[in-house]
Amino acid sequence: MTTLWERLKFAVATDVDAIVAKKEEKNPLALLNRYITEAENQTTATGKWVERQAQLNDKLEKELAEASAMLDKRQSQSDLAQISGEEDLADFAEMEVQTYTARVKTLQNNLDENIAELTGLEHRYEEMKHKVKDMKVKQLQLMGKENATRAHYQMDKLLSPELVAERIGSFEDMTSYITTLGTKVEERHERSAMERRLESLEKKSANQKELV
Repeated sequence: MTTLWERLKFAVATDVDAIVAKKEEKNPLALLNRYITEAENQTTATGKWVERQAQLNDKLEKELAEASAMLDKRQSQSDLAQISGEEDLADFAEMEVQTYTARVKTLQNNLDENIAELTGLEHRYEEMKHKVKDMKVKQLQLMGKENATRAHYQMDKLLSPELVAERIGSFEDMTSYITTLGTKVEERHERSAMERRLESLEKKSANQKELV
């Protein structure tokens, strides 16, 4: 029973996601808003990983400093024990020297690798932040276009109702109208400009003929 219920919930959730995705395909601004939200979340999560990588560097540097200090100390003690003829102490100190030497080398390699990783992460993190900023600029651009498009739509309803009926058919197709109106308005403007230039050329040609 539980399995059936889980399958039903999954099917419903899948259908809802499909409906939302289908609607967003018709509304580029809604799709961009959702993408920006996801990108911001990913950027925030990445920032935490970068911060953690930097903290690891601090810990490695601290461990390296401590190991280096102990290496110097044991090396000095080893020399002293050998001079003093304390063979057992000299052997112990020499073993410690070897241990700390290996530890310092390992820590230094780890620190170098970690610094390289951190540098790469910081560069990519900055790229992510710039990408989000660029998307927000695009968002403002689309918001401006959508606002202007809705204004044109309201104007067309009053001034050119037949144009609205021809272009969008019904108010439900508003999202499609938003995505295409900007281009169509520009084309109409260019067409009108061309028509005015043609009319001006005709008048100029007619005046020249009259003068002849």
